[in-house]
Amino acid sequence: MTEQATDQDNIEAPKVEKTVGWWVAFGYDIFMMFIIVFNLFCLSANAFLMSEFGNWFFNEIQLPQVLHYYKTDLYPWVVKTESWFITFLIAELGIRWFIAIINKHHARWFFFPFIHWYEILAINPYLRFLRLIRVGIIAYRFHELGYKVVPDSIMKRVLFYYRVVMEEISDRVVITVIDSIKHELNTSSTHKKIIHNLVDHHREQFAQTLAEILQEALATELKAQNTAITNGVGQIVRQAIEDTPQLTQLLRLIPIAGSMIENQIQNIGQQLGENITQGLIDPFTQGNVQSPNSTYQLISTKLSQLNIDNQKLEELVESVVYESLESVRQQVKVKQWQIELEKNDQAKE
Repeated sequence: MTEQATDQDNIEAPKVEKTVGWWVAFGYDIFMMFIIVFNLFCLSANAFLMSEFGNWFFNEIQLPQVLHYYKTDLYPWVVKTESWFITFLIAELGIRWFIAIINKHHARWFFFPFIHWYEILAINPYLRFLRLIRVGIIAYRFHELGYKVVPDSIMKRVLFYYRVVMEEISDRVVITVIDSIKHELNTSSTHKKIIHNLVDHHREQFAQTLAEILQEALATELKAQNTAITNGVGQIVRQAIEDTPQLTQLLRLIPIAGSMIENQIQNIGQQLGENITQGLIDPFTQGNVQSPNSTYQLISTKLSQLNIDNQKLEELVESVVYESLESVRQQVKVKQWQIELEKNDQAKE
């Protein structure tokens, strides 16, 4: 896949106008980050204390009364505060959605829950861990603003593994799609029709591209070699006249002037050859890439309209399609994260 840069040291903090509203939002983000982390910490501690391992641990340190006190007096409050916190998250999400609608933060009013899907799912008690995504997003936002909430080394590592996961997932999807296409082409009886439709769809583009290539390559080369070509043809005509024995014998019958006439005929023939060649080349050197001359357009149009109901042409087109799919597949299989990891390891050595 496309190689992605991981150097975050060059990220500059975006310049924002720090109004009162900005500071309120900034403080609110800090508050949400704190209470989410604190809530998850409390829930983790509760899971430990209510587990068999927690029971064994407190018995080992001979403090079973502390655990008993927690289960009888504090645990009900933990359950109650968690329900309050979930209610708060639902209300907070609804208010933010309402604000997003009023301020038109998104193209459609119903985009908000899809963009913040992790917050919706995190309301479920079994998916509380998704609340960490919001914490991570807030931390990354602070990082972009220049506030190093998370050390750069940790941020780089997190981003690296995030890219690893995303690349592996996307690679699997793309490779599966390509393999499915190849399987469909191999097994389906309609793949030739698909290829024909593909060619027909691009005939006009092919004609335009071919005309531009001819104009850019052939016309330019003809202009560069114009003198050499005309001189060469002129010399060929002159040599052809010299190599015509009947004409030479006839002119030698004319005393004195025969050789002069022969030489003059050779010069005239050479000039005719050069002029004819120049006249043939000129139409092919006119025009430009943006507007190819009519000759190139005619050639490219005729070529683009070729009927591919021909075994050799069909095999050629199929080969191009299969090789293109295989090339994409091989490129997708290249693990950019592994290359990046090797570069980092080499830099450390």
